[in-house]
Amino acid sequence: MSIFINRKEELAVLRERYARKNAEFIILYGRRRIGKSELIEHFLKTTPGIRFLAREESKHLQLKKISRDCAEFFHDDFLERSPFGDWDSFFAYLAGKTKERLVIAIDEFPYLVKEDPSLPSIIQEYWDTRLKDSRIVLILSGSSISMMEEYTMQHSSPLFGRRTGQILLHGFRFVDVLDYIGDFEQAVEYYSVFGGTPAYIMAIDKEKGVFENITKKILSADASLYKDVEFVLRMELNEPRYYFSILLSIAKGNNRIGLIMNDTGLPKGLITKYLSILIDLQLVEREIPITDNHRSRKGLYRLSDNLFTFWFRFVHPNIERIERGDGELVLQSGIQPEFAQYIGKPFESMAKDLFIEFNREGLLPFRFDTIGSWWDKGEEIDLVAMQKDGPSILFCECKWQDSVNVENLLEKLKEKAAAVPWMEKTRKEYYCIIARTFSPHTRKQETNGNILYLDAGDLARWHQRCHKK
Repeated sequence: MSIFINRKEELAVLRERYARKNAEFIILYGRRRIGKSELIEHFLKTTPGIRFLAREESKHLQLKKISRDCAEFFHDDFLERSPFGDWDSFFAYLAGKTKERLVIAIDEFPYLVKEDPSLPSIIQEYWDTRLKDSRIVLILSGSSISMMEEYTMQHSSPLFGRRTGQILLHGFRFVDVLDYIGDFEQAVEYYSVFGGTPAYIMAIDKEKGVFENITKKILSADASLYKDVEFVLRMELNEPRYYFSILLSIAKGNNRIGLIMNDTGLPKGLITKYLSILIDLQLVEREIPITDNHRSRKGLYRLSDNLFTFWFRFVHPNIERIERGDGELVLQSGIQPEFAQYIGKPFESMAKDLFIEFNREGLLPFRFDTIGSWWDKGEEIDLVAMQKDGPSILFCECKWQDSVNVENLLEKLKEKAAAVPWMEKTRKEYYCIIARTFSPHTRKQETNGNILYLDAGDLARWHQRCHKK
Protein backbone atom coordinates (compact mmCIF):
# COMPACT_ATOMS: atom_id res chain seq x y z
CA MET A 1 0.00 0.00 0.00
CA SER A 2 1.16 3.55 -0.71
CA ILE A 3 3.16 5.43 1.86
CA PHE A 4 0.83 8.36 1.17
CA ILE A 5 -1.82 7.14 3.57
CA ASN A 6 -3.52 10.30 4.79
CA ARG A 7 -1.33 12.74 2.85
CA LYS A 8 -4.45 14.01 1.06
CA GLU A 9 -4.53 17.29 2.97
CA GLU A 10 -0.89 18.14 2.31
CA LEU A 11 -1.17 17.22 -1.38
CA ALA A 12 -4.35 19.28 -1.63
CA VAL A 13 -2.50 22.31 -0.21
CA LEU A 14 0.35 21.94 -2.71
CA ARG A 15 -2.00 21.43 -5.65
CA GLU A 16 -4.18 24.37 -4.62
CA ARG A 17 -1.10 26.60 -4.45
CA TYR A 18 0.07 25.34 -7.82
CA ALA A 19 -3.32 26.10 -9.36
CA ARG A 20 -2.94 29.78 -8.52
CA LYS A 21 -1.36 32.19 -11.00
CA ASN A 22 1.04 33.98 -8.67
CA ALA A 23 4.45 32.91 -7.38
CA GLU A 24 4.50 30.68 -4.30
CA PHE A 25 7.24 30.27 -1.68
CA ILE A 26 6.44 27.24 0.50
CA ILE A 27 8.37 25.89 3.47
CA LEU A 28 7.98 22.13 3.94
CA TYR A 29 9.58 20.68 7.04
CA GLY A 30 9.33 17.87 9.54
CA ARG A 31 11.36 15.26 11.34
CA ARG A 32 13.73 12.94 9.57
CA ARG A 33 11.99 10.08 7.72
CA ILE A 34 8.56 11.65 8.10
CA GLY A 35 7.91 11.52 4.34
CA LYS A 36 8.83 14.99 3.00
CA SER A 37 10.79 13.79 -0.04
CA GLU A 38 8.10 11.27 -0.93
CA LEU A 39 5.43 13.97 -0.67
CA ILE A 40 7.35 16.22 -3.05
CA GLU A 41 7.93 13.39 -5.51
CA HIS A 42 4.25 12.44 -5.39
CA PHE A 43 3.29 16.07 -6.03
CA LEU A 44 5.66 16.28 -9.00
CA LYS A 45 4.03 13.26 -10.65
CA THR A 46 1.17 15.53 -11.71
CA THR A 47 2.94 18.89 -11.97
CA PRO A 48 5.97 20.01 -14.02
CA GLY A 49 8.98 20.57 -11.84
CA ILE A 50 12.17 19.22 -10.34
CA ARG A 51 13.39 18.24 -6.87
CA PHE A 52 17.00 19.02 -6.03
CA LEU A 53 18.25 16.81 -3.21
CA ALA A 54 21.03 18.57 -1.29
CA ARG A 55 23.84 16.61 0.29
CA GLU A 56 26.21 17.34 3.12
CA GLU A 57 29.23 18.15 0.97
CA SER A 58 31.28 21.13 -0.19
CA LYS A 59 29.64 24.08 -1.96
CA HIS A 60 31.60 23.22 -5.11
CA LEU A 61 30.21 19.69 -5.19
CA GLN A 62 26.72 20.91 -4.32
CA LEU A 63 26.75 23.27 -7.29
CA LYS A 64 28.10 20.59 -9.61
CA LYS A 65 25.30 18.22 -8.63
CA ILE A 66 22.57 20.83 -8.97
CA SER A 67 24.01 21.80 -12.37
CA ARG A 68 23.80 18.19 -13.57
CA ASP A 69 20.21 17.95 -12.34
CA CYS A 70 19.26 21.19 -14.11
CA ALA A 71 21.01 20.16 -17.32
CA GLU A 72 19.12 16.88 -17.39
CA PHE A 73 15.74 18.40 -16.56
CA PHE A 74 16.00 21.37 -18.95
CA HIS A 75 17.92 19.41 -21.63
CA ASP A 76 20.72 21.97 -21.47
CA ASP A 77 23.93 20.58 -22.97
CA PHE A 78 25.83 23.81 -22.34
CA LEU A 79 25.05 23.75 -18.61
CA GLU A 80 26.26 20.17 -18.42
CA ARG A 81 29.65 21.32 -19.76
CA SER A 82 29.75 24.60 -17.79
CA PRO A 83 28.25 24.14 -14.30
CA PHE A 84 27.18 26.98 -12.02
CA GLY A 85 30.04 28.72 -10.26
CA ASP A 86 27.92 30.21 -7.46
CA TRP A 87 24.38 30.39 -6.15
CA ASP A 88 23.73 33.69 -7.95
CA SER A 89 24.23 31.89 -11.25
CA PHE A 90 21.78 29.16 -10.25
CA PHE A 91 18.97 31.51 -9.23
CA ALA A 92 19.56 33.76 -12.23
CA TYR A 93 19.20 30.66 -14.39
CA LEU A 94 15.95 29.71 -12.65
CA ALA A 95 14.59 33.23 -13.06
CA GLY A 96 14.93 32.80 -16.80
CA LYS A 97 12.91 29.57 -16.72
CA THR A 98 9.75 30.77 -15.02
CA LYS A 99 7.63 32.03 -17.91
CA GLU A 100 5.67 28.78 -17.54
CA ARG A 101 4.31 27.43 -14.27
CA LEU A 102 7.16 25.44 -12.72
CA VAL A 103 7.88 23.77 -9.37
CA ILE A 104 11.41 24.06 -7.98
CA ALA A 105 11.87 22.02 -4.80
CA ILE A 106 15.14 22.19 -2.87
CA ASP A 107 15.20 19.24 -0.46
CA GLU A 108 17.41 19.19 2.67
CA PHE A 109 17.92 22.93 2.38
CA PRO A 110 19.85 23.20 5.71
CA TYR A 111 22.78 21.27 4.17
CA LEU A 112 23.23 24.08 1.66
CA VAL A 113 23.02 26.84 4.27
CA LYS A 114 25.49 25.13 6.60
CA GLU A 115 28.02 25.16 3.77
CA ASP A 116 27.17 28.71 2.63
CA PRO A 117 25.40 30.86 5.28
CA SER A 118 24.88 33.63 2.70
CA LEU A 119 22.37 31.51 0.74
CA PRO A 120 19.20 32.83 2.48
CA SER A 121 20.30 36.39 1.62
CA ILE A 122 20.85 35.40 -2.00
CA ILE A 123 17.40 33.81 -2.19
CA GLN A 124 15.90 36.91 -0.58
CA GLU A 125 17.41 39.15 -3.23
CA TYR A 126 16.27 37.05 -6.17
CA TRP A 127 12.81 36.52 -4.67
CA ASP A 128 12.32 40.24 -4.09
CA THR A 129 13.71 41.38 -7.44
CA ARG A 130 12.78 38.63 -9.94
CA LEU A 131 10.96 35.59 -8.57
CA LYS A 132 8.03 36.99 -6.58
CA ASP A 133 6.45 38.30 -9.79
CA SER A 134 7.15 35.12 -11.74
CA ARG A 135 5.14 31.90 -12.04
CA ILE A 136 7.52 29.80 -9.93
CA VAL A 137 6.46 27.55 -7.07
CA LEU A 138 9.55 27.44 -4.86
CA ILE A 139 9.63 24.78 -2.12
CA LEU A 140 12.35 24.70 0.52
CA SER A 141 12.33 21.45 2.50
CA GLY A 142 14.36 20.17 5.44
CA SER A 143 14.50 17.56 8.18
CA SER A 144 15.86 19.73 10.97
CA ILE A 145 12.85 21.55 12.40
CA SER A 146 15.02 23.96 14.37
CA MET A 147 17.24 24.83 11.41
CA MET A 148 14.34 25.25 8.98
CA GLU A 149 12.62 27.62 11.37
CA GLU A 150 15.88 29.50 11.98
CA TYR A 151 16.79 29.81 8.30
CA THR A 152 13.35 30.62 6.89
CA MET A 153 10.85 31.78 9.54
CA GLN A 154 12.56 33.60 12.38
CA HIS A 155 12.59 37.37 12.35
CA SER A 156 16.39 37.41 12.08
CA SER A 157 16.34 35.40 8.84
CA PRO A 158 16.66 37.24 5.51
CA LEU A 159 13.75 35.09 4.29
CA PHE A 160 11.42 36.23 7.07
CA GLY A 161 8.09 37.35 5.63
CA ARG A 162 8.78 35.95 2.15
CA ARG A 163 7.06 32.60 2.46
CA THR A 164 3.52 32.30 1.16
CA GLY A 165 2.82 29.11 3.10
CA GLN A 166 4.31 26.39 5.24
CA ILE A 167 3.61 22.72 5.91
CA LEU A 168 4.88 21.04 9.05
CA LEU A 169 4.61 17.35 8.22
CA HIS A 170 3.49 15.06 11.04
CA GLY A 171 3.52 11.29 11.39
CA PHE A 172 0.60 9.06 10.56
CA ARG A 173 -2.31 8.77 12.97
CA PHE A 174 -3.29 5.38 14.33
CA VAL A 175 -6.28 5.13 11.99
CA ASP A 176 -3.93 5.54 9.02
CA VAL A 177 -1.62 2.81 10.28
CA LEU A 178 -4.66 0.61 10.91
CA ASP A 179 -5.63 1.01 7.26
CA TYR A 180 -2.13 -0.02 6.21
CA ILE A 181 -1.77 -2.99 8.60
CA GLY A 182 -5.33 -4.26 8.16
CA ASP A 183 -5.60 -6.36 11.33
CA PHE A 184 -6.75 -4.30 14.33
CA GLU A 185 -4.84 -6.09 17.09
CA GLN A 186 -1.64 -6.21 15.06
CA ALA A 187 -2.01 -2.50 14.29
CA VAL A 188 -2.26 -1.72 18.02
CA GLU A 189 0.91 -3.69 18.75
CA TYR A 190 2.87 -2.25 15.83
CA TYR A 191 1.78 1.34 16.49
CA SER A 192 2.73 0.99 20.17
CA VAL A 193 6.29 0.21 19.10
CA PHE A 194 6.89 1.90 15.75
CA GLY A 195 4.64 4.93 16.10
CA GLY A 196 3.44 6.90 13.09
CA THR A 197 6.67 7.78 11.29
CA PRO A 198 6.14 6.52 7.72
CA ALA A 199 9.62 5.04 7.31
CA TYR A 200 9.26 3.12 10.59
CA ILE A 201 5.86 1.75 9.64
CA MET A 202 7.01 0.77 6.15
CA ALA A 203 9.95 -1.12 7.70
CA ILE A 204 7.52 -3.57 9.32
CA ASP A 205 7.22 -7.03 7.86
CA LYS A 206 3.47 -7.51 8.11
CA GLU A 207 3.86 -11.26 7.67
CA LYS A 208 5.74 -11.44 10.99
CA GLY A 209 4.57 -10.86 14.55
CA VAL A 210 5.46 -7.79 16.57
CA PHE A 211 8.20 -9.50 18.58
CA GLU A 212 9.97 -10.80 15.49
CA ASN A 213 9.79 -7.32 13.99
CA ILE A 214 11.23 -5.82 17.17
CA THR A 215 14.11 -8.29 17.08
CA LYS A 216 14.87 -7.83 13.38
CA LYS A 217 14.33 -4.09 13.09
CA ILE A 218 15.48 -2.74 16.48
CA LEU A 219 17.35 -5.21 18.71
CA SER A 220 20.61 -5.73 16.82
CA ALA A 221 23.54 -3.41 16.14
CA ASP A 222 22.93 -3.58 12.37
CA ALA A 223 19.14 -3.24 12.58
CA SER A 224 17.62 -0.48 10.47
CA LEU A 225 15.99 1.33 13.42
CA TYR A 226 18.50 0.57 16.17
CA LYS A 227 20.31 3.94 15.90
CA ASP A 228 17.60 6.03 14.28
CA VAL A 229 16.43 7.72 17.48
CA GLU A 230 20.00 8.82 18.22
CA PHE A 231 20.41 10.12 14.66
CA VAL A 232 17.29 12.26 14.94
CA LEU A 233 18.34 13.70 18.30
CA ARG A 234 21.91 14.43 17.26
CA MET A 235 20.64 16.18 14.14
CA GLU A 236 18.40 18.49 16.17
CA LEU A 237 20.22 19.01 19.46
CA ASN A 238 23.53 20.61 20.41
CA GLU A 239 23.83 19.04 23.88
CA PRO A 240 22.32 15.58 23.44
CA ARG A 241 23.52 14.18 26.78
CA TYR A 242 21.15 16.36 28.83
CA TYR A 243 18.28 15.86 26.40
CA PHE A 244 18.91 12.11 26.47
CA SER A 245 18.68 12.14 30.26
CA ILE A 246 15.36 14.02 30.19
CA LEU A 247 13.84 11.86 27.46
CA LEU A 248 14.97 8.68 29.20
CA SER A 249 13.43 9.89 32.46
CA ILE A 250 10.08 10.68 30.79
CA ALA A 251 10.09 7.27 29.07
CA LYS A 252 10.47 5.64 32.49
CA GLY A 253 7.29 7.36 33.67
CA ASN A 254 8.61 10.54 35.28
CA ASN A 255 6.07 12.90 33.77
CA ARG A 256 6.42 15.94 36.05
CA ILE A 257 9.31 18.37 36.35
CA GLY A 258 9.89 17.44 40.00
CA LEU A 259 10.11 13.74 39.15
CA ILE A 260 12.48 14.46 36.27
CA MET A 261 14.65 16.55 38.63
CA ASN A 262 14.86 13.75 41.18
CA ASP A 263 15.65 11.16 38.52
CA THR A 264 18.25 13.07 36.50
CA GLY A 265 19.80 15.37 39.11
CA LEU A 266 19.46 18.29 36.71
CA PRO A 267 18.32 21.70 38.01
CA LYS A 268 14.76 22.84 37.42
CA GLY A 269 15.74 25.79 35.21
CA LEU A 270 17.72 23.58 32.86
CA ILE A 271 14.96 20.97 32.64
CA THR A 272 12.33 23.64 31.95
CA LYS A 273 14.47 25.16 29.20
CA TYR A 274 15.19 21.83 27.54
CA LEU A 275 11.58 20.65 27.79
CA SER A 276 10.51 23.82 26.00
CA ILE A 277 12.94 23.05 23.17
CA LEU A 278 11.83 19.42 22.99
CA ILE A 279 8.20 20.55 22.73
CA ASP A 280 9.08 22.98 19.93
CA LEU A 281 10.80 20.09 18.11
CA GLN A 282 7.68 17.93 18.59
CA LEU A 283 9.63 15.30 20.49
CA VAL A 284 7.73 15.89 23.76
CA GLU A 285 4.12 16.85 24.49
CA ARG A 286 2.69 18.58 27.54
CA GLU A 287 -0.80 17.47 28.48
CA ILE A 288 -3.19 19.14 30.88
CA PRO A 289 -6.48 17.88 32.34
CA ILE A 290 -9.30 18.51 29.90
CA THR A 291 -11.13 20.73 32.38
CA ASP A 292 -8.10 23.00 33.02
CA ASN A 293 -6.81 25.93 30.97
CA HIS A 294 -3.36 26.11 29.37
CA ARG A 295 -1.86 27.73 32.48
CA SER A 296 -2.62 24.68 34.59
CA ARG A 297 0.10 23.53 36.96
CA LYS A 298 -1.01 19.93 36.54
CA GLY A 299 0.73 19.51 33.19
CA LEU A 300 2.29 16.12 32.45
CA TYR A 301 5.03 15.41 29.90
CA ARG A 302 5.23 12.46 27.54
CA LEU A 303 7.20 11.55 24.45
CA SER A 304 5.42 12.33 21.20
CA ASP A 305 6.56 9.29 19.21
CA ASN A 306 6.00 5.71 20.32
CA LEU A 307 9.30 4.50 18.85
CA PHE A 308 11.12 7.04 21.02
CA THR A 309 9.20 5.83 24.07
CA PHE A 310 9.96 2.20 23.26
CA TRP A 311 13.61 2.92 22.46
CA PHE A 312 14.31 4.86 25.66
CA ARG A 313 12.42 2.38 27.83
CA PHE A 314 13.76 -0.89 26.40
CA VAL A 315 16.69 -0.26 24.05
CA HIS A 316 18.78 2.51 25.57
CA PRO A 317 19.23 0.73 28.95
CA ASN A 318 20.32 -2.45 27.10
CA ILE A 319 22.69 -1.05 24.47
CA GLU A 320 25.69 -3.04 25.72
CA ARG A 321 23.74 -6.31 25.64
CA ILE A 322 22.35 -5.61 22.19
CA GLU A 323 25.74 -4.69 20.74
CA ARG A 324 27.23 -7.94 21.95
CA GLY A 325 24.48 -9.83 20.16
CA ASP A 326 22.03 -10.53 22.99
CA GLY A 327 19.01 -8.81 21.46
CA GLU A 328 16.91 -11.97 21.69
CA LEU A 329 17.63 -12.21 25.42
CA VAL A 330 16.67 -8.56 25.87
CA LEU A 331 13.37 -9.34 24.16
CA GLN A 332 12.68 -12.42 26.29
CA SER A 333 13.72 -11.04 29.67
CA GLY A 334 12.97 -7.33 29.39
CA ILE A 335 10.34 -6.67 26.75
CA GLN A 336 7.93 -9.59 26.51
CA PRO A 337 7.10 -9.70 30.26
CA GLU A 338 6.24 -5.97 30.26
CA PHE A 339 4.79 -5.61 26.79
CA ALA A 340 1.09 -5.87 27.65
CA GLN A 341 1.50 -3.24 30.36
CA TYR A 342 3.56 -1.06 28.03
CA ILE A 343 0.79 -0.99 25.40
CA GLY A 344 -1.69 0.43 27.91
CA LYS A 345 -0.67 4.07 27.62
CA PRO A 346 -0.20 4.20 23.82
CA PHE A 347 -3.58 2.47 23.45
CA GLU A 348 -5.27 5.40 25.17
CA SER A 349 -4.05 7.74 22.43
CA MET A 350 -5.20 5.24 19.79
CA ALA A 351 -8.67 5.15 21.34
CA LYS A 352 -8.70 8.94 21.29
CA ASP A 353 -7.81 8.92 17.60
CA LEU A 354 -10.60 6.45 16.90
CA PHE A 355 -13.11 8.50 18.90
CA ILE A 356 -12.26 11.58 16.83
CA GLU A 357 -13.04 9.53 13.72
CA PHE A 358 -16.24 8.10 15.24
CA ASN A 359 -17.31 11.57 16.33
CA ARG A 360 -16.96 12.90 12.80
CA GLU A 361 -19.31 10.18 11.55
CA GLY A 362 -21.82 10.56 14.40
CA LEU A 363 -21.34 7.05 15.81
CA LEU A 364 -21.14 8.10 19.47
CA PRO A 365 -24.11 9.06 21.66
CA PHE A 366 -23.44 12.75 20.98
CA ARG A 367 -20.99 14.85 18.95
CA PHE A 368 -18.30 16.21 21.22
CA ASP A 369 -16.26 19.40 20.79
CA THR A 370 -13.20 18.45 22.79
CA ILE A 371 -11.55 15.25 24.03
CA GLY A 372 -8.66 14.54 26.36
CA SER A 373 -7.70 13.04 29.70
CA TRP A 374 -8.46 14.13 33.24
CA TRP A 375 -6.57 13.67 36.48
CA ASP A 376 -6.53 15.14 39.96
CA LYS A 377 -5.22 14.04 43.36
CA GLY A 378 -4.13 10.62 42.21
CA GLU A 379 -7.28 9.84 40.24
CA GLU A 380 -7.27 9.65 36.45
CA ILE A 381 -9.79 9.08 33.66
CA ASP A 382 -8.29 7.90 30.38
CA LEU A 383 -10.61 9.81 28.05
CA VAL A 384 -13.19 12.50 28.63
CA ALA A 385 -15.19 13.91 25.70
CA MET A 386 -17.60 16.77 26.08
CA GLN A 387 -19.62 19.41 24.32
CA LYS A 388 -18.22 22.90 24.68
CA ASP A 389 -21.40 24.44 26.05
CA GLY A 390 -22.87 21.23 27.43
CA PRO A 391 -24.72 19.36 28.53
CA SER A 392 -23.24 16.02 27.37
CA ILE A 393 -20.02 14.49 28.69
CA LEU A 394 -18.57 11.00 28.15
CA PHE A 395 -16.14 9.25 30.51
CA CYS A 396 -14.09 6.40 29.10
CA GLU A 397 -11.73 3.80 30.55
CA CYS A 398 -9.33 1.99 28.18
CA LYS A 399 -7.91 -1.47 28.97
CA TRP A 400 -5.84 -3.38 26.43
CA GLN A 401 -6.56 -6.58 28.30
CA ASP A 402 -8.54 -9.78 27.73
CA SER A 403 -11.64 -10.93 29.63
CA VAL A 404 -12.17 -7.57 31.28
CA ASN A 405 -14.91 -7.63 33.92
CA VAL A 406 -16.76 -4.33 33.60
CA GLU A 407 -18.74 -4.26 36.85
CA ASN A 408 -16.02 -2.97 39.18
CA LEU A 409 -14.45 -0.92 36.40
CA LEU A 410 -17.71 0.87 35.65
CA GLU A 411 -18.42 1.52 39.31
CA LYS A 412 -14.95 3.01 39.80
CA LEU A 413 -15.31 5.11 36.64
CA LYS A 414 -18.54 6.60 37.94
CA GLU A 415 -16.87 7.45 41.25
CA LYS A 416 -14.04 9.25 39.47
CA ALA A 417 -16.43 11.00 37.11
CA ALA A 418 -18.26 12.54 40.06
CA ALA A 419 -15.06 14.47 40.90
CA VAL A 420 -14.73 16.05 37.45
CA PRO A 421 -15.60 19.76 37.87
CA TRP A 422 -17.77 20.50 34.85
CA MET A 423 -21.47 21.44 34.82
CA GLU A 424 -22.05 19.09 37.76
CA LYS A 425 -25.73 19.91 38.25
CA THR A 426 -26.93 19.99 34.65
CA ARG A 427 -24.70 17.66 32.66
CA LYS A 428 -25.83 14.47 30.97
CA GLU A 429 -23.32 11.70 31.64
CA TYR A 430 -22.29 8.82 29.39
CA TYR A 431 -19.82 6.04 30.17
CA CYS A 432 -17.67 3.85 27.95
CA ILE A 433 -15.41 0.89 28.68
CA ILE A 434 -12.93 -0.12 25.97
CA ALA A 435 -11.11 -3.46 26.21
CA ARG A 436 -9.34 -5.94 24.00
CA THR A 437 -11.98 -8.49 25.01
CA PHE A 438 -14.62 -8.61 27.76
CA SER A 439 -15.56 -11.40 30.09
CA PRO A 440 -18.25 -13.67 28.57
CA HIS A 441 -21.14 -12.34 30.65
CA THR A 442 -20.52 -8.66 29.80
CA ARG A 443 -22.61 -8.69 26.64
CA LYS A 444 -25.55 -10.22 28.53
CA GLN A 445 -25.82 -7.30 30.91
CA GLU A 446 -28.78 -5.02 30.45
CA THR A 447 -27.54 -1.48 29.99
CA ASN A 448 -29.33 1.75 29.44
CA GLY A 449 -28.53 4.18 26.65
CA ASN A 450 -25.73 5.97 28.49
CA ILE A 451 -23.30 3.02 28.80
CA LEU A 452 -21.16 1.72 25.96
CA TYR A 453 -18.86 -1.32 25.84
CA LEU A 454 -16.42 -1.55 22.92
CA ASP A 455 -13.96 -4.37 22.36
CA ALA A 456 -11.29 -4.68 19.64
CA GLY A 457 -13.79 -6.19 17.22
CA ASP A 458 -16.26 -3.36 17.78
CA LEU A 459 -13.58 -0.72 17.25
CA ALA A 460 -12.46 -2.38 14.02
CA ARG A 461 -16.02 -2.56 12.71
CA TRP A 462 -16.78 1.05 13.62
CA HIS A 463 -13.59 2.12 11.88
CA GLN A 464 -14.72 0.30 8.76
CA ARG A 465 -18.12 2.00 8.97
CA CYS A 466 -16.32 5.35 8.90
CA HIS A 467 -14.70 4.44 5.59
CA LYS A 468 -17.74 3.10 3.76
CA LYS A 469 -18.80 5.39 0.97
